[in-house]
Amino acid sequence: MKRRKFFKSSALLTGGFLTAQIPLIAGPFELSEFPHFVFPSDKKLDPKWVESLYKREKPTIYLKTKNELRYIGMPVGGICCGTLYLGGDGRLWLWDIFNQNTLGILPKVLPIKLEGFNVKEINNTHGTLYLKPATEDISPIQQGFALKIKYNGDEIIKRLHQDDWNEIIFEGTYPVATITYIDKKMPLQIKLKAFSPFIPGDAYNSGLPATVQSISIKNASKEDISVDVVGWLENKMLLYSAKQKSGWTRENKILNSEFCNGITLECTNDNKELSNAPDYGNMAFSTLVKNAVCAPDLSNSGNQLKPINEFIKLSENSPVAAITTSHHLKPGQSETADFIISWYTPNVSFPDSPPNQGMTVEDANFHYYTKNFPDAAAVAGYIAGKFTSLRDQTFLWHRNWYESTLPWWFLERTFLNISTLATSTTHRFESGRFYAWEGAGCCHGTCTHVYQYAQAMSRIFPELERDERERVDLGIGFDDATGMIRIRGEKTGPSIDGQAGTVLRIYREYLMSKDGLILKNNWDKIKKAVEFIMLQDKNKDGMLDTPMENTLDALWSGEISWLVGLCIAGVRAGQVMAEEMDDSAFSSRCLEFIEKGRKNMEGSLFNGEYFIHRPDPAEGKKGVGSYNTCHIDQVYGQAWAWQVGLGRVLDKEKTMSALKALWKYNYMPDVGPYIKAHPGGRFYALAGEGGMVMNTNPKMDDKPYGEAKAWQIGYFSECMSGFEHQVAAHMMAEGMIEESLILTRSIHDRYHAYKRNPFNEIECSDHYARAMASYGTFISVCGFTYHGPRGEIGFAPRINPENFKAPFTAAEGWGSYSQQRNEKEFSSKIIVQYGQLKLNEITVDLDIKQAAKNVQVFHNYKAGSCSFEQIGTKCVIRLKDTALIEKGNFLSVKVS
Repeated sequence: MKRRKFFKSSALLTGGFLTAQIPLIAGPFELSEFPHFVFPSDKKLDPKWVESLYKREKPTIYLKTKNELRYIGMPVGGICCGTLYLGGDGRLWLWDIFNQNTLGILPKVLPIKLEGFNVKEINNTHGTLYLKPATEDISPIQQGFALKIKYNGDEIIKRLHQDDWNEIIFEGTYPVATITYIDKKMPLQIKLKAFSPFIPGDAYNSGLPATVQSISIKNASKEDISVDVVGWLENKMLLYSAKQKSGWTRENKILNSEFCNGITLECTNDNKELSNAPDYGNMAFSTLVKNAVCAPDLSNSGNQLKPINEFIKLSENSPVAAITTSHHLKPGQSETADFIISWYTPNVSFPDSPPNQGMTVEDANFHYYTKNFPDAAAVAGYIAGKFTSLRDQTFLWHRNWYESTLPWWFLERTFLNISTLATSTTHRFESGRFYAWEGAGCCHGTCTHVYQYAQAMSRIFPELERDERERVDLGIGFDDATGMIRIRGEKTGPSIDGQAGTVLRIYREYLMSKDGLILKNNWDKIKKAVEFIMLQDKNKDGMLDTPMENTLDALWSGEISWLVGLCIAGVRAGQVMAEEMDDSAFSSRCLEFIEKGRKNMEGSLFNGEYFIHRPDPAEGKKGVGSYNTCHIDQVYGQAWAWQVGLGRVLDKEKTMSALKALWKYNYMPDVGPYIKAHPGGRFYALAGEGGMVMNTNPKMDDKPYGEAKAWQIGYFSECMSGFEHQVAAHMMAEGMIEESLILTRSIHDRYHAYKRNPFNEIECSDHYARAMASYGTFISVCGFTYHGPRGEIGFAPRINPENFKAPFTAAEGWGSYSQQRNEKEFSSKIIVQYGQLKLNEITVDLDIKQAAKNVQVFHNYKAGSCSFEQIGTKCVIRLKDTALIEKGNFLSVKVS
């Protein structure tokens, strides 16, 4: 009550969400504790709340009775196939599958002036859908399911809709959602599981334009019960073009397939232009239930489906297809009806936007799935024919990810951002090229300085990242003369952080490959890309000093710690790759740059507490910059180095000091006082919410961000989750476990379903790609290292290492790792659940006082020969013979 009293009475905190669903976590504070509107260094966090962050607990659930369903929109289509949302009560909504590529999932403008950005109103780049989230009522297509229940002589109709149930429980553990429907008077247990095939390492089967709805019914009574499951789907092909063009009709037909029953939803036209329209195509609504009754048009369905028509607005131009499955359940019996909704809208379209400028027709004409399927019916037939395998592998990954000792909430938040791939933010063209916006409809070209933060796709779908590096970064977007990697592919210029980050990504993709060919086949170009970085150091002190565009959208002059450090890390990756290629001359050149840059960065850009931006002597502070402020990315290069096992590139003591300064000055359990005192930023965190702001000015410098009246200064008082996830990953890697968890949980709570869509982290539009940096925190908590070509893997868990279990992914497969340890012994097991894993070396963290005396290795139950070396607490175990661990097999280690 004391904390609540303070927050309510503070005039600085306006618009906060003080709800029972999201606990108050800090305080109480007095206004006198906010000197210069900087949050106190003592965060006064509730110890019980902090303690709860470590606990395993249970999946996050959202309830109808707590008004937590309205904003939920979990992407449930295949990757790179548009956006289809699953609502909190099981209805599908949004339906952004028609190639509109609008700015944001739902274009919205609010009449709010944003200081510094020189606008009278704000749109989705400024956070309109953070302020006023879209709701599940937004659906251009009528779709749903209902149950016709015959029990005790009565017939009851209940839709899978929140209005028809006492309680609905939504559990959104991406990529599978489970929804439970509860009616206290109904002796039935009803569940809906929704997903699209999602199999790490298999981008093909994870990129199907379809969603699966599996409805399970169990008779919990002592009497027989008959239940019909009725589903419907409206034909809205040519959704937008139909309003502008004539000469078209919509028609539904019975689907003929060996593996499923259903209906196709088609459009025919006399106007050839419509065949090229972005919303041209077809859909299919089908079921695996063999005795299902299919009605192509509800208006002609007769009396059997007449009660369902009460929920549907029938139209002459939009026939509604319906499928009925019938189930007679004895007491205790349960049955499941599986439905597939697939779509086929082949024509890629980027209206009035840069992707049309310079991109070849061959590259951006059709979606990738058109290479393998002629229509939506074929997609449905393919899924139905392989349904058991696709479902089981999806559910296997789901179990593999969540059956961990790590906290449920942490597993949810660090993984769910990969659902960005299943939205209209991302595309895959017929040629196989991956192409993406930064956020839905905003900023084209798979921008290097944004996507280099994202760690998820490379670990889950490494084949897509490898192709992007070779096809675009070292191909279409590569300048052979200079080694420049263009920021957005075709016809664009350089970005220094994008360049350095992409060199690091090339090294990461090399590590996540089985054979290392990406390095061997492209070494000359990779070398040039590294040289490009080093050539931006004009005064040859190892520190970047060439003004060049960066992710904060301005050309900064001077020597900037976060860019200098990132370039050092990029050149370090180049040095290691040179060693792998036996290019000793280039390795030596890189090493000279690294050592000089590190020495000068630590000597010249460290102000005794954190790393800064030193102005150019000639320019001074004329331009925008971070100068003597505490900037969120100041040691980002070291963060990157941990992600790919490069070790230290910056001094440990100074790096830790910088991270502690970020925690002290930039993390705030409530950003309200700060953003009120520093207006002009966009709306990605509000009063009453915790987060880490981009920049603070602890030294109270005059003109801390320069003399220019630049709109980009607005960025500095924002909370952008992609940057926050990067810091959280770094803190976890450096042992600042509590701070990392608190920061990650603050983001998780900002996206609580009571307030907004948990699956849509927003920054300059919806489903922003930088948020996929959250996977990096998972990498750090596992202490995961991997070198595919050499067959090396390592783990050093940060949370509960005495009894730890977590998933892992590798070049050719995935599975789980577990370990138990105490002062006398250590044991671990690697189980492969999909594909295979080649191993020559395993590194584990013993963290015991005694030295390892004996190491045993077992492949399945057969003992193998090995040698071992202990380096500090790390034990490096080298196998005498390469172990190829196949699906269902394991390798275990025992150390005494």
